[in-house]
Amino acid sequence: MTIEGTNRALTRPIRLGMVGGGKDAFIGAVHRIASRIDGKYELVAGALSSTPERARESGHTLGLKEDRIYDCFLEMAKREARLKDGIEAVAIVTPNHMHYPVAKEFLKRGIHVICDKPLTSTLADAKKMVKAAEKSDALFFLTHNYTGYPMVRQARELVQNGDLGPLRVVQVEYAQDWLSVDLHNKQADWRTDPARTGIGGSTGDIGTHAFNLACFITGLKAESLAADLQSFVPGRKVDDNAHVMLRFEGGARGMLWCSQVAPGNENNLKIRVYGEKAGLEWCQENPNYLQFTQFGAPQQLITRGGAGMSASIASTTRVPAGHPEGYLEGFANLYSEAADAIRAHQSGKPAATLIPGIEEGLAGEQFIDACVRSSARNSAWVKLDG
Repeated sequence: MTIEGTNRALTRPIRLGMVGGGKDAFIGAVHRIASRIDGKYELVAGALSSTPERARESGHTLGLKEDRIYDCFLEMAKREARLKDGIEAVAIVTPNHMHYPVAKEFLKRGIHVICDKPLTSTLADAKKMVKAAEKSDALFFLTHNYTGYPMVRQARELVQNGDLGPLRVVQVEYAQDWLSVDLHNKQADWRTDPARTGIGGSTGDIGTHAFNLACFITGLKAESLAADLQSFVPGRKVDDNAHVMLRFEGGARGMLWCSQVAPGNENNLKIRVYGEKAGLEWCQENPNYLQFTQFGAPQQLITRGGAGMSASIASTTRVPAGHPEGYLEGFANLYSEAADAIRAHQSGKPAATLIPGIEEGLAGEQFIDACVRSSARNSAWVKLDG
């Protein structure tokens, strides 16, 4: 290929495939919208359901060509890897138990993977996924989408710049109410089924988001935890509420609460970080504002796109200050940065990115595993890698 041809190949939209995310799948639609926002992807293939009829129906609805609609992910991985214009990346938006078997097949064929969180449904599969990623030349991205929010990036930068001083306390919570009753629908059924979601319920579904956010902003690594897990809804086989104490490397201490049985909470993810010199607070339901307070000084409000926001964060925001921006755009930032990393990788350049990857995915699974082990031992302190 000529230099001109190579440049065109590296600037055109990335050919994207999707596994899962078909008819009535909420998160699949979110990923598709996010991939389109910056024009860096084109969805060209999919195995969109475990049921062939639904897979075909979903593929037709999305306008995929007949020969790029697949009944199963294995068939898709094999054929797309052989095609001259086959997919370059695949988005995996299945229930948790399918993440590893699907990703493994695409990774070993050199196809980049963009996987929804958590990494897998078991710690054993997570460790296998790490090996599969290490053996592959392809990149692996994990869509902890809240790391894509501009004010989350701003908070991380404040910590890294030393504006908070040595960190002391991290408090993070993620509260929802939608599983307060014995609910049965497509979304609730797999999330409360340990065979599909894994051993963690709220800890896996939203607790991993809270844990990842705390680690992403602070840069701290959790060493051990003590967890108290509950299944408040009668008959529920996975936890729907958890209180977790955390000990971080360097001496900082943390508290994490995740619950899907907290009436009055829709998607209430918030974090507070306190250091020797200052503290900060961010809330996902009001994501364009970051509170920053130096000890002994008035509270400062940093706004997305406005006063106080670092110039380095500008590329993560698309609309002027005062215009709401959040969930879909956070996802889009991850997709956009993944595209840049893939193009850099294809041209032989380093693929630096802030997007969570295989290491963060493994840490999330270790968090879930440790929570379950600790709670079973009357909330004893356990190591995350033990």
